[in-house]
Amino acid sequence: MNALIVGADRLGNIPDVLGTFGIRVAAHVSGRDSSHQRRGASLPSGIQIVILFTDFIGHNVMQRFRDAATREKVTVVCCRRSVCALQQALGRCLPECCRYCGNACEARRV
Repeated sequence: MNALIVGADRLGNIPDVLGTFGIRVAAHVSGRDSSHQRRGASLPSGIQIVILFTDFIGHNVMQRFRDAATREKVTVVCCRRSVCALQQALGRCLPECCRYCGNACEARRV
């Protein structure tokens, strides 16, 4: 599954965490550029999930990418930029992830 990540200047170990869920980072947008706030643009081709790091982007940027994902019927995951928050959000949005992470997310869904 290919992901577009929106927010954060550096990803750190986020790609490794996504890899455990079978997700590959196809594109990363920091969200700081003013062009990211313009409405109506489409997502890069081949994207199946959009991950929004809410503590690193403004409301306009978040709304733009959320609208683009909705138009193209792509899953949107919103969370803070932390490993724990990302794992919990993916565990809620992608129940089939347990085949990748060995049911680790099942323990968190209490």
